[in-house]
Amino acid sequence: MIPVIDVAPLYTNDEQGWQKVSRAIDEACREVGFFYIKGHQVTPSEIDRIFEIGQDFFALPEEEKLKIDITQSANHRGYGALAAEALEDGLPGDLKETFDMGRNLGADDPEVLQGLPLHGPNRYPDLPGWQGEMEAHYAKMKNLGLLLLRAMAKALECPNDFFDPLMDRTVSVLRLIHYPSAEAQQHPEQQGCGAHSDYGCITILAQDSAGGLQVQGRDSEWVDAEPIPDTFVINIGDLMARWTNDRYVSTKHRVINPSGRERYSLSLIHISEPT
Repeated sequence: MIPVIDVAPLYTNDEQGWQKVSRAIDEACREVGFFYIKGHQVTPSEIDRIFEIGQDFFALPEEEKLKIDITQSANHRGYGALAAEALEDGLPGDLKETFDMGRNLGADDPEVLQGLPLHGPNRYPDLPGWQGEMEAHYAKMKNLGLLLLRAMAKALECPNDFFDPLMDRTVSVLRLIHYPSAEAQQHPEQQGCGAHSDYGCITILAQDSAGGLQVQGRDSEWVDAEPIPDTFVINIGDLMARWTNDRYVSTKHRVINPSGRERYSLSLIHISEPT
């Protein structure tokens, strides 16, 4: 059972509300590694708009998308082609295509000049207004992640701002994903996304109504993380598991295609500043 947590109190100064939310998040992180959040301040229309411009991008001809091919980026930004990524050993490449972005840093940025991994410019398609909308959404999702990390810090009996310095110059990744319909499947064992755990501290996921996300329980059985309107799915990554000495669970998940139709998702994988 994946719990649904109302995080609305985190936008207030209500100490009791913060304690209640933090306890619920702590329990979910320890026992499941996944939870939904509602009561956040990202409107459905904002998410719908990002899905809309994502669809505009993925509908471009392949040669246009490959103009920002992620394999040609020194800092892993841009378009990932269909089946280019295989997240589960022994299975064919995932039946998905992606767009990855992070903080957009110029060539003169001090961290870029130092040659730090994953620091550098984003690569955007030539679509009107696309860059501005995506960068604004990146900032909003980063702030939501920071709010959740403050609730986790409270649950871990640390100062609320314990994680803040680690996220100041973050290399967090915002990822748009398009899963084609089943007709595009190239191999009978090809999944939308192979079983894996995320590498960051937390991931914030918006999914459309198609379904297909599954979470592996402690009994190794797969549980559907069904779409719930006006919620995000949150999961713990390997970095947070390490930070908490495995108090918080990094949980495997995958994407199948039960509906047979296209699926879109949008995730922000929070990764701390390299130290």
